[in-house]
Amino acid sequence: MEERFFASFIHCYFIAFGVIIGGSIIGSIGEFATGNAPLTSIGRIAKNLRIWAIVAAIGGTFDAISNFERGILDGSTMDLFKQILLILSAMGGVKTAIMLLEWLIQEDIG
Repeated sequence: MEERFFASFIHCYFIAFGVIIGGSIIGSIGEFATGNAPLTSIGRIAKNLRIWAIVAAIGGTFDAISNFERGILDGSTMDLFKQILLILSAMGGVKTAIMLLEWLIQEDIG
């Protein structure tokens, strides 16, 4: 595996992490401005942002689909394997961010 892949792997993790943390905290400011409970809304927003954080981290769905197609139809299993690892990295970033938010708000996000 090449060095560029490892950079993408790390980027995917932290992009997904940042989308969850940033989106939840900034979204809760909007909830506070409208008179709702901001800590409760952090958990709800984080739960709703999970899939979007993964999509943002891997760079959109069309690129991922073309990589899967190339891996399956052209027999390039290395591209397929790399794409799966990038998705797992993004999922790890989402899980870490949600665990951090659960610790911060002392509430189970689920």
